[in-house]
Amino acid sequence: DLASGTLKLTLTGHISAVRALCISDRHPYIFSAGEDKMVKCWDLETNRQVRAYHGHLSGVYCASLHPTIDVLCTGGRDSVVRVWDVRTKAPVFTLTGHKNTVVSLETQAAEPQVISGSMDSTVRLYDLKAGKSCATLTNHKKSVRALALHPSEYSFASASADNIKKWKCPGGEFMHNLSGHDTILNSLAVNQDGVLVSGGNDGTMYFWDWKTGHTFQRQMTIAQPGSLESEHGIYATTFDRSGARLLTGEADKTIKVWKEDPHATPQTHPVNFTPVKEPKRF
Repeated sequence: DLASGTLKLTLTGHISAVRALCISDRHPYIFSAGEDKMVKCWDLETNRQVRAYHGHLSGVYCASLHPTIDVLCTGGRDSVVRVWDVRTKAPVFTLTGHKNTVVSLETQAAEPQVISGSMDSTVRLYDLKAGKSCATLTNHKKSVRALALHPSEYSFASASADNIKKWKCPGGEFMHNLSGHDTILNSLAVNQDGVLVSGGNDGTMYFWDWKTGHTFQRQMTIAQPGSLESEHGIYATTFDRSGARLLTGEADKTIKVWKEDPHATPQTHPVNFTPVKEPKRF
C-alpha cells in the first residue's frame, strides 16, 4: 500500500532472485522472471500462480509486456529475447542476434516493437512481425543495462557506463549524449514532464531534462541505518502513474519513495545550463 507503506501481499514460488516484474494494464496479471530460469504469471484476484513459461536455458534478467497485443518478451543469460503468447504459454519467437546476456528490454505499440540492450554493449531493434532484428546500435562501449521509452515522444534512451544516449524511432537514429553520470547505470525512468532519472551503482541519482540533456539535479540516496557503506546501489527506478512520485529499489533492501519539492522555485534552484558547443556525433 503506497499511502501507508505497509506490505499487503507476498507471492512465493521463485527459488532464486527475481530480476523483472511487469504488471498488465488489461488483465489482473503480474509477470515475474527470475534467475531460476522461470517466467511466471500470477493472477492478482486469486493471488496464485496461473501460468509458467518454460524455455529459457539460463537466468532471466528482464521482461516486458507488449502494450497492445497479448505477448510477453523476456531476455536473459542465454542472450536471446523470447516472445511468449500470454494465454497459451506458447513461444512465438526467439529473437537472436545478441552475443551476451540481454539485460534490458522495452516493448511499444509502434515500430520498433521490441528494443533490447545487452552486455555485448549493443542495442537491437526487432521487427516483431518478421521475428528478426532490423537494426543494431553499436555506439555504446560498455554493457547497456537500462532502456527507457518516452511516454509521448517517439524516442528512447539507453544507459551504459560511458553515456546515456538518446535515439529516434523507428530507425534508431542517434540524437545526442547525456554525459556526466560516470558510474554503472542500472536503471532509467522517464515521466510525462520529460524528466529522466538515472540510478547508479554508487547510489547517485541524476535528474535530466529529456529535451536538452541538462542535468538539473544530482542526488545521493540515503542508505538505511545499519547497512554497509557499499550498499548504496540503485537497482530499479520507476515513476508512478502521476509522474510526481519516484520509486527506487536499492541495494540496502529498501524501496524508497521520492516526491517533488513543493517549495522549490527558480530562485532557490537556479538552472546553470551551458550547452555543449559541438556535440559528439556518436
